[in-house]
Amino acid sequence: MPGYLTTHVLDTARGSPAEGMEIVLYRLDGATRTELARLITNADGRTDRQILPEAEFATGSYELEFHAGAWMDATGIPPESPRFLDVIPIRFGMSQQDHYHVPLLISPFGYSTYRGS
Repeated sequence: MPGYLTTHVLDTARGSPAEGMEIVLYRLDGATRTELARLITNADGRTDRQILPEAEFATGSYELEFHAGAWMDATGIPPESPRFLDVIPIRFGMSQQDHYHVPLLISPFGYSTYRGS
């Protein structure tokens, strides 16, 4: 099976997909972060393409940044200054050729993630 990376962002406060959230993928090599992709979630809370497609997949350490504060501001979630959640970094490893799915469940005051399928 070829490897690739996807995500899905759900707004648990509203019970709906988190449309319009910016997500940035970095490859980590020690203290070095290299940006690989910058995408926006669609109406289903997913990206229109794989975050890391099969042709670019490599095992290693990665970080996804979910730009939650800007998304909350843009979607009318009552503002705070500063926001409790702003940019949510999730660091993870991919050790084999496989489908890695890193979803984010978010509300204004908390989030969770897991390795999905």
